[in-house]
Order: sequence, then C-alpha cells, then structure tokens
Amino acid sequence: MSSAATSAQPDHEVHFASRGSSYYDVLLAVFCVVLVVSNIAATKGTQFFSGDVSLGPVQIIPVFSDGGAVLFPLAYIIGDVISEVYGLRAARRAILVGFGTAIMTFLTFLVVIELPSAEFYENQAAFESVVWSGLQIVAASLIAYVVGQFLNSYVLVRMKARSAEPGLWRRLAGSTGVGEAADTLIFCAIAASAIGISTGGDFLNYFVVGFLFKCAVELLVMPLTMVVIRVLKQREPTYFA
Repeated sequence: MSSAATSAQPDHEVHFASRGSSYYDVLLAVFCVVLVVSNIAATKGTQFFSGDVSLGPVQIIPVFSDGGAVLFPLAYIIGDVISEVYGLRAARRAILVGFGTAIMTFLTFLVVIELPSAEFYENQAAFESVVWSGLQIVAASLIAYVVGQFLNSYVLVRMKARSAEPGLWRRLAGSTGVGEAADTLIFCAIAASAIGISTGGDFLNYFVVGFLFKCAVELLVMPLTMVVIRVLKQREPTYFA
C-alpha cells in the first residue's frame, strides 16, 4: 500500500499532548480567570421579560438567569479543549487549580471585609452584601464545577478511547450534555436562594434556561472549538500515543 493511501486512513490510535507546553499554560490561565470572574458575576440575578409581556395570544414568561452565564460556558469549552488535546490528567489539574483560585479569591474578599474602611468609603454594606451572597454562589459553583467538569472530561476521554481520533464532534456534544446537566442542576439547587429564586416554578425556569443556554453556546461555537483543537494537535511538539 502506498504511503499516500496509508496517510489517508483514519487515525485509530488515541493521542494526547504533553501538558508541559506554553499552550497548556495559556489555556490554564484563561480557564482560571473565567471561573473567578463568572463566580463574581453570578451574584447578580438577571431576568428577561417582565411576565406581563404577550406576543399575540401567547404570554411570554419571564426568563431567569444570572450574570455568570455571560462567561461561564467558556470554561466548558476550554475544558473540552484541554481534555481532548492533553487528556484526563491535564484536565484534572486544570480543574483543581481553578478550584484553588476561586477559593483564594473569596478568602481575600473576606479579609478585605474586615479591613477598616476609609472615611470617604461609603460602600461597605454593598460590598459585604455582594461578598456574602458571593460565598453561597462560590459554594454552589465550586461543587457544581468540580462534578460537572470531571464528568465532562471523563465522558470525553472515555468516548475518545472508544473512537480514537475520529468522532470529535460527538465527543464534544456528548460530554457537554452530561457535564452541563450535572453542573447546572447542582449550581441552581444551591445558588437559587442567593439570587432571590424561591418558588419551584422559578427554579425549574432557572435550571432549564441555564442548561439550554450553556449547551446552545457550546454547540454554536463547536466549529471554532474543533479548529482550536486541530491547530493545537498540529502544533504541539510532543504529541504521543
């Protein structure tokens, strides 16, 4: 068989790159920033539509979410890239480092609360309110994040073990569905009261909207995610079986 025919065959071996590279360092740094910023942004509950808006005979129900939804889906996108290119151990390291940075951030806020305020500073009560609600958000986020990210990475890597390099889009979609479902359910269950959600109907709205939104974002950017993964696989100097 010619070398050209051989190279055209699909790659049925499982490959991962070494995590000791500058690309991994950049992904890890962005991953941690996304997690910390999302936790802070999630202290604000958001609502679209007032509940008395109608579109002809159809009543538009309010849509509840939180500020963390703006950026948090990027954490799963980066998690997918790390899991696919660098493997489960590298993904586990990223998850644990992100966990540590989020805890450090809010421990810092707790210390800052206790520092004496300057005479001209008039926002101590507002700062404390955000931080204390943020602690509940962080607790929700960290528990949901650890469970969801580990499931996301585990499912992706296990699917890759079955299909090897082909079938990337199936791995990304399947792992996203499992990880986001667990993450969103756990987060909403713990954080709902911190942003003012108190009824079963509002909670269901919060969960469904959050899950669908996160999955939709990841599916919409999946072509870009696949391009990033392909570029990293081509550029990593130590790509091995």
